[in-house]
Amino acid sequence: MSSTTTTTTSTSAGTVILGAGIIGVSTAYYLSLSSSQPSSPSPPSEIHLVDPSPSLFWSASGFAGGFLARNWFAAEVSSLGALSFAEHARLASAHDGRRNWSYAPSTSLGYSAAAVDKGVKKRGDDWLRSGTSRAEAALGDNKEKVPVVSVEDLKEKTPAWLRRREGDDVEIIGGEGDTAQLEPERLCRFLLGEAEGKGVKVSKGTEAVEVLRDGEGVIRGVQLKDVMTGEEREVKCSRIIITAGCWSGQVWEKLFGATSETVKRLPVTSLAGHSLVVKSPRWAGAVDGEGCHAVYTSHAAFSPEIFSRVDGQIYFAGLNSAAVPLPSVAEGSTVQTGSIDLVKQAARELLGSGDDGEDDLEVVREGLCFRPVTPWGLPIVARVPDEHLGGGIRTKPGAEGGVFLATGHGPWGISMSLGTGIVVSELVQGRPLSADISALAFDDKVVGKAVHV
Repeated sequence: MSSTTTTTTSTSAGTVILGAGIIGVSTAYYLSLSSSQPSSPSPPSEIHLVDPSPSLFWSASGFAGGFLARNWFAAEVSSLGALSFAEHARLASAHDGRRNWSYAPSTSLGYSAAAVDKGVKKRGDDWLRSGTSRAEAALGDNKEKVPVVSVEDLKEKTPAWLRRREGDDVEIIGGEGDTAQLEPERLCRFLLGEAEGKGVKVSKGTEAVEVLRDGEGVIRGVQLKDVMTGEEREVKCSRIIITAGCWSGQVWEKLFGATSETVKRLPVTSLAGHSLVVKSPRWAGAVDGEGCHAVYTSHAAFSPEIFSRVDGQIYFAGLNSAAVPLPSVAEGSTVQTGSIDLVKQAARELLGSGDDGEDDLEVVREGLCFRPVTPWGLPIVARVPDEHLGGGIRTKPGAEGGVFLATGHGPWGISMSLGTGIVVSELVQGRPLSADISALAFDDKVVGKAVHV
């Protein structure tokens, strides 16, 4: 433990959530809703949301595209994906999500430019690493899900902001009932504000450095440290939830790596993605309840994903790399000049004004986000068995305590965020689960892929 002065809070045992990205704030939000429901088997007495970054939402929770899907998922997460998609629509309806975080239904298109090789693309869970499109991986053999439309309807549904040439192919791969989109940072700030309004305590620029135990080895709290001043304080809790995205492995290693005989570091790595937010004179925004468009296409170097937003902006991304180093905190990430220039070039070619080469796009923001991925392509959403905490660390039984994980969502963190928050809050409280997460357990596949150092 640090030699700095330690102060102790007088809080009752509650829940500490480590990681304040969209999964963390969603979990805090739904847990905070339970605080006012005395019928809950074990309503949380106090909730602390902790993040080492001085400013929040600097990674995928702020810079991701915000694409939502109902049924573009592997079977193991289909239940969670459907729950989350429905909850996104419900929450937007209840809190004017269209105005507050640019929520809107979307039409998803597959676009093949005449100048691009139209050969067969790779499919599979590794689409991010292999540079292919998530639309290809999601659809797979499920072509029956694609709505059948006439040529006239297809022309009408093709966005004016997408540059078209003779010989291009466009197909609808997802209708407004199956896909939607939003601005993720604004949704995160809404959830955070609502959670704080219900009593959730938020500590930015703060990291957990030690698990505190009673005389019998049962978790009784965590030691927190201010990353700038070094000042430490104790927060009492019986539940710890790790929702730190790509940084979940580092959190685990610090708290349990020295004690666990089976899992020294979680098998969660990062995949970086560069992006642009631009404005085009051919897109002024959706009006009168209209939806937006999501376009999946190919370029010489990568497979761009392009999302128009209600507010008149267009999000352009798709250039991903597992080689970009993960910063110590999300706020430390900076775009790489070569990569962002490549994204800009593709944006000009696909969204530019015409063959004269005029560049009439206004770049609003450049971004770099890091998405947490597991080797098997599925997230971990589960309670950690005490046997894997090691060192004789124990948790209170049932809804009274526990260590939980919610990480590794890959490109679907925004889409699955609300459903994950619901399910984790239920899991923590010992309530029936609203989605089947049995395939996302902390089990042999996690232990088998864990880094033993």
